[in-house]
Amino acid sequence: MEFAYTVIDCFYTGFPELRNLLLKHSIQVKDKALQIAADCRMKLDLDVVVNGALLHDIGIVRCSAPDIFCPGELPYIAHGCAGSAMLRELGKEFEPYARICERHTGSGLTAGEIIAGNLPLPHIDLLPETPEEKLICLADKFFSKSGKMEEKPLAKIRRQMAKFGVPSAERFEELLAFFNIR
Repeated sequence: MEFAYTVIDCFYTGFPELRNLLLKHSIQVKDKALQIAADCRMKLDLDVVVNGALLHDIGIVRCSAPDIFCPGELPYIAHGCAGSAMLRELGKEFEPYARICERHTGSGLTAGEIIAGNLPLPHIDLLPETPEEKLICLADKFFSKSGKMEEKPLAKIRRQMAKFGVPSAERFEELLAFFNIR
């Protein structure tokens, strides 16, 4: 777990408010992911879960979202791909975490959804595949980086996911079923 904080510090020097917000959110996601992992009793690589949860939003520093202190220029929807690029620059050993970054947005995104929505993302499927990717994608939905930053009830998350269309909502339900959450 120690190395995730070191990586964050490499990219967040000079951005203390954003670093604090990122850490608060990422620790919430990590704790939720570990809770879900304990409840589902699935065999998971917990080092990947912990570090992946801490690093999943590292790309927000490259995005423009003044309300949450993000000073960059990219549209916020690109934060996952920005984070994956940042981590890949650090070396091959960061690949599991780079994949988590680029695959955690919503319930994942298909190339078709990216193209149809004219999203500023690569025209490839960005769906969580490994159990660890799926877990962090799911745990992330329980917390926002704005407002009170309190855990959202499942009913509220379902309503939010439904706004992105039936396929997105169905993928969210598949994540819940995968981890036996009712």
